[in-house]
Parts: sequence; structure tokens; C-alpha cells
Amino acid sequence: MTRAGSVRILVAAGLLLSLEICCRSGIINMTTMIPPSEMLGAIADLARSGRLLKESLPTFRNVTIAFVLAVGLGVIGGTVLHSLPRVRRVLDPLLASYYAVPFFALYPLFVVIFGLNDWPLIMIGIVFAGVAVVVSTLNGIDRVPPVLLKVARIYRMSRTAKVRLVILPAIALPLFTGIKLALAYSFIGILAGEFILASAGIGHAIAFAYDAFDNRTMYGLIAFTLILVTLMNMGLQACERLLLKGRSR
Repeated sequence: MTRAGSVRILVAAGLLLSLEICCRSGIINMTTMIPPSEMLGAIADLARSGRLLKESLPTFRNVTIAFVLAVGLGVIGGTVLHSLPRVRRVLDPLLASYYAVPFFALYPLFVVIFGLNDWPLIMIGIVFAGVAVVVSTLNGIDRVPPVLLKVARIYRMSRTAKVRLVILPAIALPLFTGIKLALAYSFIGILAGEFILASAGIGHAIAFAYDAFDNRTMYGLIAFTLILVTLMNMGLQACERLLLKGRSR
């Protein structure tokens, strides 16, 4: 483990220990927040009852679909946009201010288009996460060494072959930034949508527990989500390090 990783673990452990002490000593009211140990106990109880799996499946199915589509469409959109400089200049201000748009206002439109199913929520996840991938793709292509593009021209590669064999391998590392953001934004979009719009999923279960003053279940589900997203992000970082190590050889 790297020194930075060790420091992160120590900081996280220190914060959790401090929160545990503050909750147990009464500095933080237990009706406001429960200790981390109680959150873990709540996760275990939810897992034993089968409720955790029941609530998780719709959420992670929707997040997976939104994430995969956001990455795929984002890479394609960024590549196409880079090949159209005039269109890019027109859209640059929109990309810069994109996350000021209230995406949940689009939910009624998505319901009209896709119907009363999971797709309106998935679309919110896609529009929330996709632009991060588009921007990372554009930044990555901007930094492709000109010599690689010259080699592609020398070998008379088609546009598709140039993208597949030259551009995508060259932008893999910058693209990982967008992929990590897309994962986080997909979760944010889906969970927030479930919180106010859905009838199933982790976000809906958290909202239901909040309305019922069931702090133990609410914080247990929040902690479970944080742990899982952190582990997934660590997996992406491990893939990124392997890619970087392979590039340096």
C-alpha cells in the first residue's frame, strides 16, 4: 500500500472513531446520528432480513445501466464533438455550465417519452453522468501527441480505425477521470431520483426510513451505499494504476 493510501485509511479511521466517541458520550445526540458501530449493525440486520438485497437490486441495476450508457455515449459524443470544431465552440459554454441545470425537472418529460418504468430514472442518471465523460474525452483527445495522429495518417487509417487503434488507447488515462466521475454521478442521479420519485430502491428506502424517524435503518442504508461506492471507486483506481504501470513499461 502506498503512503497516501495509508494516510487516507488513518484519516478515515480517525474520523469514524471520533464520531463513535462523540455519539457514545452524548456530544452528538443519538436521535440525530447513530454511532458507526450501530450503522454496521443495521447493515447486518438488513442483510439478514433480506431487505438489503431487495432494496439494492433495483438501484444497482439502474445505476449499472446508466453508468454503462453514460460512458459509452459520452466517449462517442466526445469523439464526434472533437471532430466538429465549430459545433464544439458553440457547445463549450453549455458544457461549462451544464451542472447548473436542474435535471429532475426533466423527469416528467422522460415519463412522457419512456412511460412509468425505470427508464426515466435511468435517463436522469445518464444525463447527470454523461457530460463528465464527454468533457474527459475532449480533454484527452486534445492531449493526444501529434506524432500518433501523423502515424495514423501515414498508414492511411480510416476514421474508425484511427479512433479504435490510436485515439482511445492514447486517452485511456484521462478518460478514467471521467469514468470515475460518471460512477459517482450515476449513483447521485439514481439515488436522488429514487428519494423523491421512485417506489423502490435504496433511495426510496432511505426516504421512507427518514419519514418514519427510523434513524437506524436510514443511516445503515446510507453507510452501506457509501461503503459500496467507495469500494467500487477503489476498484477503478486500481485499474487506473495497472493501466499507468503498463504504459510506463
